[in-house]
Amino acid sequence: MIPYRDTIPAKYTPWMTWAIIALNLAAFAYTQWLTPQDLYYFLNLHGLVPARYTNPEWAVRVGYPPGDYTPFVSSMFLHGGALHLVLNMWLLWIFGDNVEDRMGSVRFLAFYLICGLIAGIVHIYTNPRSNIPTIGASGAIAGVMGAYYFLFPYARVVIWMFFLPWFIEVPAIAFLGVWVIIQLYKVTVGAPSDEPFADVAWFGHLGGFIAGMLLYRFFLLEGRKDDRYFGRHSV
Repeated sequence: MIPYRDTIPAKYTPWMTWAIIALNLAAFAYTQWLTPQDLYYFLNLHGLVPARYTNPEWAVRVGYPPGDYTPFVSSMFLHGGALHLVLNMWLLWIFGDNVEDRMGSVRFLAFYLICGLIAGIVHIYTNPRSNIPTIGASGAIAGVMGAYYFLFPYARVVIWMFFLPWFIEVPAIAFLGVWVIIQLYKVTVGAPSDEPFADVAWFGHLGGFIAGMLLYRFFLLEGRKDDRYFGRHSV
């Protein structure tokens, strides 16, 4: 199932959601101009490589600059391909505007980055020996989805059943619950196997989602609650 949109219109213009999407698009466009060799070095330098921080002696030996923690942020704005980029930005487009509605632009950006940082830390903790650069906005977006899970549980998400020409509406709490179950399956069964996408940072996704669930309340703006769409189920 592929989410198409949600049924809650944004009350305020989601400037920060749009800005984050634009930055991701710009970063991806830049990487497309790089030669394969330059792209390899660029992603290794600006992607999040766990062993770079768990084994600093090895990192210095192979040429990583010591004391550089910028990849914890820069990795959130890099993607490995057009499909990776489109899927992430589509999820942010669907869920980000409503969460930004409740937080305001500045707080939403802080929340987004903190969730992404926590996702990166969880990924390093669970994959300490990996020398593969991790890139993508998935951890930060998972945090946004975690906030959405509690802020708008009874909103409706329109999904496309890709094996059938059908669009159906499901409660957000059901859609996001299935998403969490998929991540749990991957970290318990799929990731240790040779399934496709076994190298995806599934633990990072879960870390970002849990961070969003736990932290969203600290970023809400007073006066931004709107009961027109949520009735008694709003938080």
